[in-house]
Amino acid sequence: MARWQPDAPGRLAAAALDLFEERGYENTTVMEIAERAGLTKSTFFRYFPDKREVLFGRGTVAGLLVEAIASAPPSAGPLDAVAGALDTLGRTFFTDDRREFSRRRQAVLNAHTELREREALKRLDLTASMIEALGRRGVPATTARVAAQLGTLVWEIAYDRWLEADSDAEGGGDFAPLARQALAEVRATGAGC
Repeated sequence: MARWQPDAPGRLAAAALDLFEERGYENTTVMEIAERAGLTKSTFFRYFPDKREVLFGRGTVAGLLVEAIASAPPSAGPLDAVAGALDTLGRTFFTDDRREFSRRRQAVLNAHTELREREALKRLDLTASMIEALGRRGVPATTARVAAQLGTLVWEIAYDRWLEADSDAEGGGDFAPLARQALAEVRATGAGC
């Protein structure tokens, strides 16, 4: 692969995933990831601080959520703004062409405690980003916190279902409808508590 080809972060993530599956996370070096991607070690560090981060999207999901919450209609309630942001994720990030990579990525994460811990921290950051975005909309702190935490729960449920979904099934297992279904279930469960 020539060094000038576009999407260095995507190439690095794909190379890392391949190597983590082949050799294991612990047995893979940054240099090997960079070489597999056709890049240099310094290019790797231009995009990622360490090999753990190569599988976590450099804040892409949080950025999309924050932007979508900010652009929600002024009349949208806090949880509706979060739901709209999850719809945006479904259209722009959790697309059918990313599902197989995401399945493979999740299998690698599930097999390594260090990566599961990093994923848990990223989810806390995701929730904090939503709280901040809701706060900028004027949502009171406690309400923003509850809506963001419920949004994170909905995201987790929808993500798990999306990973398992058959893209050939009716509806294609699209993320947005799965998130809406999970939101309805969370609301119903909350009302029943």
